[in-house]
Amino acid sequence: MKYRNALPQMAGKQMITDGGLETTLIFHDVIDLPLFAAFKALETESGMAMMEAYMNRFADIALKAQRGFIMDTPTWRASARWASELGMSHSDLEAVHRETVATLTKMRRRFETLQSPFVINGVIGPQDDGYAPTRVLTAAEAETYHAAQVKWFAAFGADMVSAMTMTYADEAIGIASAAKSHGMPVAIAFTVETDGRLPSGQNLAEAIQEVDAATDGYPAYYMINCAHPDHFAHVMQGDWIKRIMGLRANASRMSHAELDAAEMLDDGNPHELGQLYAGLSALLPNLTVMGGCCGTDHRHVAAICEATTAKP
Repeated sequence: MKYRNALPQMAGKQMITDGGLETTLIFHDVIDLPLFAAFKALETESGMAMMEAYMNRFADIALKAQRGFIMDTPTWRASARWASELGMSHSDLEAVHRETVATLTKMRRRFETLQSPFVINGVIGPQDDGYAPTRVLTAAEAETYHAAQVKWFAAFGADMVSAMTMTYADEAIGIASAAKSHGMPVAIAFTVETDGRLPSGQNLAEAIQEVDAATDGYPAYYMINCAHPDHFAHVMQGDWIKRIMGLRANASRMSHAELDAAEMLDDGNPHELGQLYAGLSALLPNLTVMGGCCGTDHRHVAAICEATTAKP
């Protein structure tokens, strides 16, 4: 909870995140992740070693670039519905949250410098599918459902929480409300389809405005994740874009449906992705958080740092 009341990215500090953890573990490290649950990799010594090596690569990038590092817990699929399908109990799930925050706390002590603050971010994923949910929660249902994860992250010492790959506004409202109840800063990351709209069909500006209206503007900031820049760059106009402080784009230009069906990893072009981020950084006045999502790895984030660093 070192930065809970003073997140460095809110004060203008340039920060990186990691890339596509799950796609890296599955396609590069050849680890089986049932239900795309990255935390399952921590059940074996080899999986733990791969996860540590993965995070260390991003820590090195942050230190070299003198940027901060927002360290994500591998808990995108660590909520009650998914845990039940994985045969896990409530206490099992609580232990996952405790252990992942503790691991990142140790990593912060090892790597952090004055120039590179390391923020511990509790990741919360959607209750249903991250691309095409079959069940849509009300805001109240979402708050009740996600409250356990928020409570655990608050109790175990995370600095903030992030709702990642949100597909509709009500679930984001519920998570923001749960975070508000537990005094946790929260970032809301929406995903969009190739037309720049949420999978629900709502446009991004309206979704952000709806969440802000329902929560008295509680989210610290908003992000876009799990979409290629070509899918959303054209909608980056209007005063509402001041609320976007983070981008975690996919490496691939494929649609969500195409990615779901893909059997091979499309890791795109790291240099090109970096250049696209440079263009977006010129459009988004408050952009301070940059990383990757599906298909990206340390190469992409290093290229993003290079492309968005002001040259003397």
